[in-house]
Amino acid sequence: MYHSVSDCPDDPFDITVSAARLDHQLAWLRGRGLRGVSMRELLDARARGEERGLVGLTFDDGYADFLTAALPVLSRWQCSATVFPVVGRLGGENDWDPTGPRKLLLDADGIRRVVAAGVEVGSHTLTHPDLTRVPDDMLQAELEGSRALLAEITGHDVQGLCYPYGTFDARVRAAADRAGYRYACAIAPDRAHADDLALPRIHVGRADTGLRLEVKRRLARTWGRAVEAS
Repeated sequence: MYHSVSDCPDDPFDITVSAARLDHQLAWLRGRGLRGVSMRELLDARARGEERGLVGLTFDDGYADFLTAALPVLSRWQCSATVFPVVGRLGGENDWDPTGPRKLLLDADGIRRVVAAGVEVGSHTLTHPDLTRVPDDMLQAELEGSRALLAEITGHDVQGLCYPYGTFDARVRAAADRAGYRYACAIAPDRAHADDLALPRIHVGRADTGLRLEVKRRLARTWGRAVEAS
């Protein structure tokens, strides 16, 4: 689980990694015979029993620096990813983080360039609310409206959702299912309830060296925070 790729030392939420750090992290990945792919590719491979050696890479929020900083590094290491933009804030800033640094977001043309580069695009809702705290009509609009708008921009069916802040409950999960999403990414759902509409992810930050990533990888297996063949 990545977010922004830039040089931003003033980051209280630890959602930024530099391009150099991302390069080292992907080098570590590839050095262990692993390849970063989109969630769609990972789940398609799992359905065929061919997910071994693949790691899903996600970039939340849809920061503009994905195109300028992250994509060149991904391409260098022959990796892909899934980007989850906040669809109602395209071309704007991350105003849902009032205390964090202001960062520019991809606009519609940037989203199309991401898709043209072979990267999957999924929804991170319209406005990035905590979905467990919004009424039913807003929940429906956030999920269905963002999916429809992204499909219009990209010309492709949108299969994936990322829950803002990683939070969801039974009502939100059911709404995601009704909205037609094939999968939804959380952060650390209860192990007993993790499934394709509550996928666990591992946070990756600027301090994550190869050693730290190896520890996180092993803990993911222990605590069920990995997508296994079903």
